[in-house]
Amino acid sequence: MHAAIKLRHIRAFLDIAAEGSLSAVARRHGITQPALSRTLAELEELLAVQLFRREKRRLVLTEHGALFRRHASVGLQALEAGAAALHPGAAGSTIRVGVLPTAATRLFPRVALRFREIAPETVLAIETGPHSFLIGLLRDGAIDLMIGRMPAASEMAGLIFEHLYEEEIALVARHDHPLRDERAAQLLPQVPVVMPPGTAIIRRAVDEYLMTLNLAGLLPAFETVALPVGRGLLLGSDAVWFISRGVVADELDRGEFREIPTGVRFLSGAVGLTRRQAGPSVPGLELLARLTRESIERHGEGRSS
Repeated sequence: MHAAIKLRHIRAFLDIAAEGSLSAVARRHGITQPALSRTLAELEELLAVQLFRREKRRLVLTEHGALFRRHASVGLQALEAGAAALHPGAAGSTIRVGVLPTAATRLFPRVALRFREIAPETVLAIETGPHSFLIGLLRDGAIDLMIGRMPAASEMAGLIFEHLYEEEIALVARHDHPLRDERAAQLLPQVPVVMPPGTAIIRRAVDEYLMTLNLAGLLPAFETVALPVGRGLLLGSDAVWFISRGVVADELDRGEFREIPTGVRFLSGAVGLTRRQAGPSVPGLELLARLTRESIERHGEGRSS
C-alpha cells in the first residue's frame, strides 16, 4: 500500500460508500464538502483507480471500489477492535444499546453476532422497550445508542440521528383470515384491531391513515408493538395489526401472516441510529454503527418483499 495513504482516507472512503453522498458524510464529520472531496481524490490518485462513479445524484462504487471496500472494511474493523482491546478496562467493557421493536427481530441480532466475532471482549448490553422509554435512557446516559425509528423533532434537542433506511408500517392478519380479500376500509370496522400504543412513534401515522378512511373514531381492541403478544392475538382470532414490517418480517416470510394492502405509500418512516451529541467516547461504538450500516446494505432492510 502506498505509504501516503492515511487512516482518514480509509474512513472517508468507507463512509462515502455507505452514504452514497459527499454532503451527508461531510455534515456528519463536521467538515466542508470540498475538503472531503479532496480526501477522496487523494485516495483515488494514490491507488491509481477510480473508486466511484456518479449516477444521478449519488456516488456508486465502481468494480475497483467495491473490491477495495471489502478489504478496507475488514482492515478497519480489525484496527478498531485492536485499539479497543488496548484501551484501559477494555476487557469486559460494555456498550449499552437500546433497540426498538422494528430492529429487534432481524437487524440487530445479525449485527450483534457479527460484532461478537470481531470484538469478543466487549459485552453488548441490550435494552428494549417503547420509544419514549429508550429516549429517556439515552438522554440520561443509561444507554449509548438507540436503534430504531427516528425521534420526533421535539425530542431531538441534544441528540443526533443517522438515517439508515425507510420502513413501512404494515397491516397484517393471520394467513387464513376469513376477510383477507377485503379492502382495508371495509375490513377494519368488522374485526378487532391491534394498534401501536399512544407512546409508540408509529401511532401518529396509523391515526392519520385511519382519518383518510373516515375511521378516525375506530377504537382498538388491543394496543401493543410486542411480537409475542401481537402474534398470539392474530393467530388466535380474526384480529388485524398495524405494526412495523421489520417486527413481523419472519412471520410474513413463513406465511403465518399475510399483509392487507393499505393502498397508501405514506405509512412509513425513517429508521436509524440515535446518539447524544456530546458525551464520552465509547470503545467499539463506531464499529457497531459501521456493522449496522453494512448489514442493512447487504440484507436490504426496508425493502418490501
